[in-house]
Amino acid sequence: MLLLAIETSCDETSAAIVRDGVVLANVVSSQIQLHAEYGGVVPELATREHLRNFLPVARAALREAHVTPAELDAVAATRGPGLPNALMIGFKAAQAAAFALRRPFLGVHHHEAHLYSPWVSSGPSGLRADFAAFEPNVSLIVSGGHTMLVHVRAEFDHTVLGSTLDDAAGECFDKTAKLIGLPYPGGPEMDRLAARGNPRAFDFPRPLLREENNDFSFAGLKTSVRYFLQKNPALLDDAQKLRDLCASVQAAIVETLVTKTLRAAKRLRVRCLTASGGVTCNSALRRDLASACEQARLKLRLAERPLCTDNAAMVGILTERKLLRSPAGTDLDAEIEPGWDLAQAR
Repeated sequence: MLLLAIETSCDETSAAIVRDGVVLANVVSSQIQLHAEYGGVVPELATREHLRNFLPVARAALREAHVTPAELDAVAATRGPGLPNALMIGFKAAQAAAFALRRPFLGVHHHEAHLYSPWVSSGPSGLRADFAAFEPNVSLIVSGGHTMLVHVRAEFDHTVLGSTLDDAAGECFDKTAKLIGLPYPGGPEMDRLAARGNPRAFDFPRPLLREENNDFSFAGLKTSVRYFLQKNPALLDDAQKLRDLCASVQAAIVETLVTKTLRAAKRLRVRCLTASGGVTCNSALRRDLASACEQARLKLRLAERPLCTDNAAMVGILTERKLLRSPAGTDLDAEIEPGWDLAQAR
């Protein structure tokens, strides 16, 4: 099977070509510099950039994979969740391409694509799906807009265990970074500074850490940082204390994520844990998950860094698995679903 996948759920325009579980091309056009001036994603600007970038990105993916549109067997795009107008650009363009080529079309759930992205690994031929190694797991999906735990019993058989009650972990990273005065996007900059800081220098709350549920809450942590800075404004003028602050905030977020994820895995008696989404790029989270899983004798699969942030490769891999199960399925008449719940995706 040879397919074209499109992703435009937020501020990355991405197109990928996937053949038989191998990613032949994964082109991503980021809008980070455009939105940096505003300290966050501006939906209207994101939509305009998707309109501008869609055709160049799709053509680049086809060229890189040495594929012509006529050779495609199917087309896919992210259907939701995401920014409505941003989703609309990629979804409708992909539907139009499928209609013109008379090929099957599938709309994919963005988080479900993240959910299975840890089962894609680098090899001699590039990124390749490794579903032969699949086993039941507890999965942490953590990004700027969402933080959730999912019990995956088998392929396409999953249950959402819990999610964020307010701010997502990535949102907390970015908002606290903005309070500190770091440039957008703040999460990666905090990670960089935290590498040379003391994570125990300042004590910040670990929200819901002791609660025996699977939910997350990071709004209180962000508020705690705000009050701390109001009482200690001079701290931002000391380079080392700034690094210590970043490390301490990061430690609070990471400890909460790791502890609750491991606790859910032990409760459900699964032997495998996976993690995906943009915050999975965070070096402390990757390190501490690996250390905790080693101590608990759990297997760990982390999404590879190119697949952590929004990309079309994971959309293409998931689409191929779905079409192999139901070749006749098509969503040519479907509409976007900006608020699509992962619990409804199968």
